[in-house]
Amino acid sequence: MKSLIVFINKELCEQYRSGRMVILGIVFILLGIMNPAIAKLTPWLLEAMADSLAESGMIVTDVTVSAMDSWVQFYKNIPMGLIAFLLLESSIFTKEYASGTLILSLTKGLARYKVVVSKSVVLTILWTVCYGMCFGITYGYNAYFWDNATAQNLFFSVFCWWLFGVLTIALTVLFSTLLRSNSGVLLGVGGTILVCYLVGLLPQAAKIMPTRLLETTPLLHGASLPNTYMIAILSTAILGLLCFILSIPLFNKKQL
Repeated sequence: MKSLIVFINKELCEQYRSGRMVILGIVFILLGIMNPAIAKLTPWLLEAMADSLAESGMIVTDVTVSAMDSWVQFYKNIPMGLIAFLLLESSIFTKEYASGTLILSLTKGLARYKVVVSKSVVLTILWTVCYGMCFGITYGYNAYFWDNATAQNLFFSVFCWWLFGVLTIALTVLFSTLLRSNSGVLLGVGGTILVCYLVGLLPQAAKIMPTRLLETTPLLHGASLPNTYMIAILSTAILGLLCFILSIPLFNKKQL
């Protein structure tokens, strides 16, 4: 257990020294500020464009914004945050394959499964902190300018997106134990999510696919109830756990 904690601390230090932790923090803080800022500036932008829109035959009426507009913007922007996270963190294994630094740790007696566990824990911590910062900033600004009570099932919808992010981490770890290139890991993760999305277009499969968790707008408006997402939550959790479990024997057999 002590060696696992030491390796986790080593990974966190590496995240900081490489600048990835700082970059992710900046990206998610900016996204958190952008959500209420865009909602707040929308009436002003429409008013500024009123004359040019009128020439095109469009009449701009008074626009009233609320916390709901900001939360809708939050779920439009958070995919960009997740993509940035994957682009920066997809090399968490592959860069060590290329440099050979893992061999040094393993020859000192570190069990291979601890490498998988520690990197998974670090990625989950980073995702949780970054996502939490983005949510917290948006929530604070929304509470100051408007009233967050207008958004229904808010915390449940936030949990759904967080869980989907954890699934992408599990997929990243799995494909990192299978492939040696950063691009291959990204293609594997993206391809899996695309398959889930395409299968989810089928009415019979829509409610059980992980991509169901991304449909947050109906939750915010109260058009969908949390219990209709439970099967998707269960399937996402099972798929993520399977990816993690499979990663350990695959990494144990991997030639470094």
